Amino acid sequence: MGELRKIIQLGNPILRSKAAVIENIQSEQIEKLIEDLLATVADSNGVGIAAPQVAEQKRLFIVASRPNPRYPNAPKMQPTAMINPQITAHSNEIVKGWEGCLSIPGIRGLVPRYQAIEVEYTDRDGKLQKQDFTDFVARIFQHEYDHLEGIVFLDRVESTFDIMTEQEYQQRISSNNDDINEKT
Repeated sequence: MGELRKIIQLGNPILRSKAAVIENIQSEQIEKLIEDLLATVADSNGVGIAAPQVAEQKRLFIVASRPNPRYPNAPKMQPTAMINPQITAHSNEIVKGWEGCLSIPGIRGLVPRYQAIEVEYTDRDGKLQKQDFTDFVARIFQHEYDHLEGIVFLDRVESTFDIMTEQEYQQRISSNNDDINEKT
């Protein structure tokens, strides 16, 4: 079982730096980082986490969609480590959805993302994987991929009117307000 890592916050320059390609994929260091990321994302009720969020400038993230207090309508999937990921193709359709970030606590933003993406990544066994993701899981992948490029979700919000506090967001989803799009 991995150790919980401290999640760095917006303002830390690591979040704005491009992460390095991982050369030795099956090293003990990378295996430990994967285990630590898995433990940290589960403990923090996240649906994804990228290595730069724990101050590791490496091209690695976890996609771990599951219903939780932060994302009650998230689909369930096995947490997956994605090493040196790439988006190889995407749909023309762009969908806006509400996002939050473990490195930017207390804030949500309405972010445009591709509805569907084709991706490649190396799994923790060193095998190249190719997958298609849609909707919420595609959103998670794109959000985490941005972290590897030094981009945070607030950079993609089109208007400051598309930002709200986490508290307001939770109140709105609990009352099923039509202003909140929970499809993504």
